[in-house]
Amino acid sequence: MLLKSTTRHIHIFAAEVLEGELVASNDVLTLDIDPDNELNWSDEAVQKVYRQFDELVASYRGEPLTEYNLRRIGSDLEHFVRSLLQKGELSYNLNSRVMNYSLGLPQVVSQEQ
Repeated sequence: MLLKSTTRHIHIFAAEVLEGELVASNDVLTLDIDPDNELNWSDEAVQKVYRQFDELVASYRGEPLTEYNLRRIGSDLEHFVRSLLQKGELSYNLNSRVMNYSLGLPQVVSQEQ
Protein backbone atom coordinates (compact mmCIF):
# COMPACT_ATOMS: atom_id res chain seq x y z
CA MET A 1 0.00 0.00 0.00
CA LEU A 2 1.27 3.46 -0.92
CA LEU A 3 1.66 5.66 2.16
CA LYS A 4 0.99 9.33 1.53
CA SER A 5 0.19 12.69 3.07
CA THR A 6 -1.70 15.32 1.12
CA THR A 7 -2.44 18.86 2.21
CA ARG A 8 -3.53 21.66 -0.09
CA HIS A 9 0.02 22.60 -1.14
CA ILE A 10 2.13 19.64 -0.03
CA HIS A 11 1.89 16.05 -1.25
CA ILE A 12 4.32 13.48 0.18
CA PHE A 13 4.48 9.90 -1.06
CA ALA A 14 6.45 6.97 0.31
CA ALA A 15 7.42 6.19 -3.26
CA GLU A 16 9.83 6.97 -6.03
CA VAL A 17 9.02 8.03 -9.55
CA LEU A 18 9.98 5.38 -12.11
CA GLU A 19 9.05 5.90 -15.76
CA GLY A 20 6.53 8.55 -14.77
CA GLU A 21 4.75 6.35 -12.22
CA LEU A 22 4.86 6.29 -8.42
CA VAL A 23 6.26 3.02 -7.11
CA ALA A 24 5.83 2.36 -3.38
CA SER A 25 9.07 2.44 -1.38
CA ASN A 26 10.06 2.10 2.25
CA ASP A 27 13.27 4.05 1.63
CA VAL A 28 12.32 6.99 -0.59
CA LEU A 29 9.97 9.93 -0.01
CA THR A 30 8.78 12.00 -2.95
CA LEU A 31 7.62 15.59 -2.41
CA ASP A 32 5.21 17.40 -4.74
CA ILE A 33 4.94 21.11 -3.92
CA ASP A 34 1.78 23.05 -4.83
CA PRO A 35 0.42 20.62 -7.45
CA ASP A 36 -2.43 23.03 -8.37
CA ASN A 37 -0.04 25.98 -8.96
CA GLU A 38 -2.03 28.13 -6.54
CA LEU A 39 1.09 30.09 -5.60
CA ASN A 40 3.88 31.94 -7.39
CA TRP A 41 7.21 30.38 -6.48
CA SER A 42 10.75 31.67 -6.75
CA ASP A 43 13.57 29.14 -6.99
CA GLU A 44 14.73 30.30 -3.56
CA ALA A 45 11.32 29.63 -1.96
CA VAL A 46 11.18 26.15 -3.49
CA GLN A 47 14.65 25.40 -2.14
CA LYS A 48 13.59 26.59 1.33
CA VAL A 49 10.71 24.11 1.28
CA TYR A 50 13.03 21.29 0.19
CA ARG A 51 15.50 22.16 2.96
CA GLN A 52 12.70 22.24 5.54
CA PHE A 53 11.45 18.89 4.21
CA ASP A 54 14.94 17.39 4.56
CA GLU A 55 15.20 18.70 8.14
CA LEU A 56 11.79 17.29 9.08
CA VAL A 57 12.57 13.91 7.53
CA ALA A 58 15.91 13.82 9.38
CA SER A 59 14.10 14.57 12.66
CA TYR A 60 12.06 11.37 12.18
CA ARG A 61 15.11 9.20 11.44
CA GLY A 62 14.74 5.92 13.28
CA GLU A 63 10.96 6.29 13.60
CA PRO A 64 8.65 3.91 11.76
CA LEU A 65 7.46 5.00 8.33
CA THR A 66 3.76 5.47 9.01
CA GLU A 67 1.00 7.53 7.47
CA TYR A 68 0.73 9.42 10.76
CA ASN A 69 4.39 10.49 10.65
CA LEU A 70 4.09 11.51 6.99
CA ARG A 71 1.00 13.56 7.82
CA ARG A 72 2.88 15.34 10.61
CA ILE A 73 5.67 16.24 8.18
CA GLY A 74 3.12 17.35 5.57
CA SER A 75 1.25 19.49 8.08
CA ASP A 76 4.48 21.12 9.29
CA LEU A 77 5.44 21.89 5.68
CA GLU A 78 2.00 23.37 4.97
CA HIS A 79 2.50 25.72 7.94
CA PHE A 80 5.97 26.57 6.60
CA VAL A 81 4.46 27.47 3.21
CA ARG A 82 1.93 29.69 5.00
CA SER A 83 4.79 31.47 6.79
CA LEU A 84 6.54 32.10 3.45
CA LEU A 85 3.33 33.60 2.08
CA GLN A 86 2.89 35.80 5.14
CA LYS A 87 6.48 37.04 4.83
CA GLY A 88 5.87 37.95 1.19
CA GLU A 89 8.28 35.32 -0.16
CA LEU A 90 5.35 33.73 -2.03
CA SER A 91 2.23 35.22 -3.55
CA TYR A 92 -1.05 33.83 -4.82
CA ASN A 93 -1.14 32.95 -8.50
CA LEU A 94 -4.14 35.00 -9.62
CA ASN A 95 -4.16 33.07 -12.92
CA SER A 96 -4.56 29.73 -11.16
CA ARG A 97 -7.59 27.62 -12.00
CA VAL A 98 -8.20 27.49 -8.23
CA MET A 99 -8.95 30.69 -6.31
CA ASN A 100 -9.12 29.33 -2.78
CA TYR A 101 -6.99 31.63 -0.60
CA SER A 102 -6.60 28.66 1.71
CA LEU A 103 -3.62 30.25 3.47
CA GLY A 104 -5.41 33.52 4.21
CA LEU A 105 -6.56 36.48 2.19
CA PRO A 106 -3.96 38.06 -0.10
CA GLN A 107 -2.22 41.15 1.17
CA VAL A 108 -3.10 44.28 -0.75
CA VAL A 109 -0.68 47.18 -0.59
CA SER A 110 -2.42 50.55 -0.54
CA GLN A 111 -1.45 52.95 -3.34
CA GLU A 112 -2.08 55.93 -1.04
CA GLN A 113 0.87 57.57 0.68
